[in-house]
Amino acid sequence: MALDVGRLFREHHQALYRYLVAFGGDEATAKDAVQFAFLRMLERPPEDGSPRAWLYRVATNAVVEWTRSEGHRRRLAQDRGYPPALGDPPEEASRRAEVNDARDRLQRVLSRLEERDRTLLLMREEGFTHREMAEAVGTTTGSVGTLLARALKKAGAAMAEEMQ
Repeated sequence: MALDVGRLFREHHQALYRYLVAFGGDEATAKDAVQFAFLRMLERPPEDGSPRAWLYRVATNAVVEWTRSEGHRRRLAQDRGYPPALGDPPEEASRRAEVNDARDRLQRVLSRLEERDRTLLLMREEGFTHREMAEAVGTTTGSVGTLLARALKKAGAAMAEEMQ
């Protein structure tokens, strides 16, 4: 049975984008990763499992890979003596400054978590089933509940630290 990628896009692109912004905090990268995941689905659709979990896994992996390579490019440029890139344009800087403190705090807490913990918590927030979460992070369905409980405990400890 062929996937209806258009329907999947309409149903999931906004939630996937929100998840990626929460996961990585960069709106441009999140938009690119959503586009990348759906293009990848058109080129090489998943053979089995949940298409939604597959999309989240592909997009999350893209964000992680791009973030790592961007950091590598910056370090390489600095090592070679290139000046740092200019900051955001004033309009972008103003808009970013208006983001509320709660979101910033949550971002800091999420960034302290391991990738798997962050992924599970955000997927839980988006309403994924344990089966879909297990597929996305490469574990068994039975272990998702335990992993989520541990992730919540770690997030709570990180939030308590952040509040001090």
